[in-house]
Amino acid sequence: MYGFGICFGVGFLISFLSTFLILSGQLTSFAILYSLGNIISLFATGFLIGFMSQFKKMFDQSRLVATCVFLGILVLTLISAFLIKIIILTLVLCVVQYFALLWYSISYIPFARDMVKSCLGGIVGR
Repeated sequence: MYGFGICFGVGFLISFLSTFLILSGQLTSFAILYSLGNIISLFATGFLIGFMSQFKKMFDQSRLVATCVFLGILVLTLISAFLIKIIILTLVLCVVQYFALLWYSISYIPFARDMVKSCLGGIVGR
């Protein structure tokens, strides 16, 4: 449990601190650190269920889309920062990357996705 907490906290801290780089105009450094922080946070669940088990479960049918979206957006974020160099696009991709990681992460909590869908349905439906 300590490994999960430390790893998740370090990942979050790295992602958070990377925002100061974007404020100073260092787009590529920001994208690298933000993505690295999210990857470290992703590995945190390995401390809970085992790293090999996590790797296998990442590609289960219930998580396949979330895993592919997260990894795809992570790559697009880095491409945007390194090659395209459009700040707003990179920021949008970072936000999508965060939500993709969140969606993937809650898949390990029983019924969490259903609860989120229900809450969002209630908000959007009003």
